[in-house]
Amino acid sequence: MPLVDGFGRVHRDLRISVTDRCNFRCTYCMPADGLEWLPREHLLTFEEIERIAALLVHRFGINSIRLTGGEPTVRANLPVLVEKLAGLEVDLALTTNGATLGLLAQKLADAGLRRINISLDSLQPSRFSQLTRRNELHRVLDGIQAALAAGLEPVKINVVVMRGINSDEVVDFARFGREHGVEVRFIEFMPLDADESWSYDKVVSLQEIVETVASVFPLAPPERSHSPAEVWHYADGQGSFGVIASVTDAFCGSCDRVRLTAEGMFRNCLFATDEHDLKALLRSGASDDAIAAAVSESVSQKWAGHAINQVHFIRPGRSMSQIGG
Repeated sequence: MPLVDGFGRVHRDLRISVTDRCNFRCTYCMPADGLEWLPREHLLTFEEIERIAALLVHRFGINSIRLTGGEPTVRANLPVLVEKLAGLEVDLALTTNGATLGLLAQKLADAGLRRINISLDSLQPSRFSQLTRRNELHRVLDGIQAALAAGLEPVKINVVVMRGINSDEVVDFARFGREHGVEVRFIEFMPLDADESWSYDKVVSLQEIVETVASVFPLAPPERSHSPAEVWHYADGQGSFGVIASVTDAFCGSCDRVRLTAEGMFRNCLFATDEHDLKALLRSGASDDAIAAAVSESVSQKWAGHAINQVHFIRPGRSMSQIGG
C-alpha cells in the first residue's frame, strides 16, 4: 500500500539522519558555539533504523533511502548500517561533507552504497575555512576523488548559494563539475540556518544561477524529472548541473520525501512543525502495525507546501543539522 498524503502525493523517498553530530561547525547549519549533542543512548540503534526502514519499504513501497546527519560519517561503524539497508534492495545514497571520504568511500561502496552527495559551499580555501571553521578543503577535494575512484556514481556536489557569501563562485563550481566529472547541484538558500539570519534578499534564484552559468558555458534546454532539481546539460556535451529552487520555485506539489531524525522522530516535511516519536513506540514494544499507523497518520497531515517567504510561513524549531537533509 503506497504512503499517500491528503493531497494525493505518494511518498517513496526516506531520509534517515543517523547522528546529530558533525565534524564541521558550518555557519549555515550550526552556530559558532556548537549545539548540545544528544546522548548516545537517545539515538536510534542500527537495528532500530533497519526495522523502521524495512517496515516502510515492505509496507509502503519506499524505494529510495538517503543517509544524512549531522554528518553521517562520524557515526561509528557506518558501513555496517549501509550493509543492513543495502539488503532492502533500494536506491541507497548518502549525503556527507566529504572530509573523511578518503578513508571511508571504498568501505561504503563495498557495503552497498550506490550514490553520494557531497556538501561543499566554497572552492576557496580561506572562504571554506570561514564557512566551516575548519581548514580542511583539501580533505574534501580528496574525498571527492575517493568517491569517484570507489565507483559511487554519480557523485553530486551540493552547493547552497548565498548572496554576498559564495554567490561569486557559481561559475567556478560549474567549471569544477565539468573538469572533474561530477554533477553540481546549486541549492537556493533556505531558512534552516542555525543562527536564524536567513532573509529573502540572500537567496540567489534559479533564474540568476542559470543565467550566470550560461554566460560562460552555453546550455542545452533544461530537463525536468521527478527529481527536485531542474537539470541543464552543457551544449558541448561536457556534463550537466542542476538547481534546486526550494524557495523561488518550490517543488512541494511533487515532493515524495519523509524523514526520520537521529533520535527517532518521524517528520512528513523538512519544514514540519510536528513530529511523531517512533523511537518511543519501538522501545515500548509496539507492533509493526502500530508503527505503520503512526507513519500513516503523520503523512496524512502533511501540508500543501512550506510557504517560505509568505506571511503564514512557520520556521521549524530546529536547524538543518538537527533535522537531517
